[in-house]
Amino acid sequence: MTQNVLTFIMAGGKGERLLPLTQHRAKPAVPFGGVYRIIDFTLSNCVNSGFRKIHVLTQYKSISLLRHLRLGWNIFDPQLDEYIDIIHPQQRIDDHWYQGTADSIFQNVYTIEMEKPEHILILAGDHVYKMNYAEMVDFHNKKGADVTIAAVEMAKEKSVEFGVFEVDENSRVMGFSEKPEKPRTIPGRPDLIYASMGIYLFNTKVLEQELEKDAKVKESTHDFGKDVIPSMVRNKCKVFVYNFKDENKKEAKYWRDIGTRDAYYEANMDLVQVSPVFNLYDKDWPIRTYQEQFPPAKFVFAQEEPSGRLGIALDSLVSNGCVVSGGRLQRSILSPDVRINSYSLVEDSILMEGVDVGRHAKIRRAIIDKDVKIPQGTVIGYDLEADKKRFRVSRGGVVMVEKGAIL
Repeated sequence: MTQNVLTFIMAGGKGERLLPLTQHRAKPAVPFGGVYRIIDFTLSNCVNSGFRKIHVLTQYKSISLLRHLRLGWNIFDPQLDEYIDIIHPQQRIDDHWYQGTADSIFQNVYTIEMEKPEHILILAGDHVYKMNYAEMVDFHNKKGADVTIAAVEMAKEKSVEFGVFEVDENSRVMGFSEKPEKPRTIPGRPDLIYASMGIYLFNTKVLEQELEKDAKVKESTHDFGKDVIPSMVRNKCKVFVYNFKDENKKEAKYWRDIGTRDAYYEANMDLVQVSPVFNLYDKDWPIRTYQEQFPPAKFVFAQEEPSGRLGIALDSLVSNGCVVSGGRLQRSILSPDVRINSYSLVEDSILMEGVDVGRHAKIRRAIIDKDVKIPQGTVIGYDLEADKKRFRVSRGGVVMVEKGAIL
């Protein structure tokens, strides 16, 4: 069954709401959870679901993403008819770059014609979740659907943040609203809505027909959620919602759109809880990535001196190559090759590869991007008004220090 599915992953977004993390990289290539890139979660879902024919559509600042895919995802064997292809904008239709999610597929429709799959699965490369896409294909076939869209149950109050589906008792879509204040709720569940996850499963012939129609509409934004799906609903196509089934093995379903600075920060902080909301340690659903060759993490100065020098990490994720040398780390995430020097304190923060924290520095509620050297005695996150003069600060008060910044 999975051999008849061709997967497209949208990985070309600018991610402007994540600046400065997307200043030098595409959003799917942004580091997450210490050793991962955001796209690793979608790709791991594909592999764990048995989907091994994958096209990754890139556009914006894709060099680091391409390098990561080349080094970490070269696990596919073309002799077994499996592959991961990276497709840049080809301008095969006209002289424009991708104009929207639907247009990005339309401009690469020749790849579909070459493969001739029965179904097309379209995924976003910037969400964190665990899902077995094969079960969605089963649902799609049983319903005899033209297109099936994955949706996650959300509290009614969150409708203003998502696209919301109106469905009948058989999960057929009757309407769609973008961020409505008064949403239609799930039948029999007046407190819940179906929020779109940006996951679409099409019958191939239907997709080709709908893309051809959408391309001719001048006022269209050529987006699946805004244009193609609403048009199909109006035209009485068989559009169904698949209720997201979580493979995370936790009480609450976990799906995060980490497109903003605060959402990104909070999703990372989920991981340092005593009982993390998102489980990275499930051997039945492994998350793959590329990891460079670094030595094991090291903690030195184990006996606290009268001066207070103690190398320690509490409730934190510490990657290979890190050295906590007489500093203190609490509720924080260190990517590889980070150094925390003596008498320094790092709390509730995310430090990316190559960051060096000088002696007596204090960092709180901050995201420090790659290769930043924090001078001795620097204080970040304790006076937001002062921080705003030097750095970006999120609405939630998280200080963002851009890659390679000189302090």
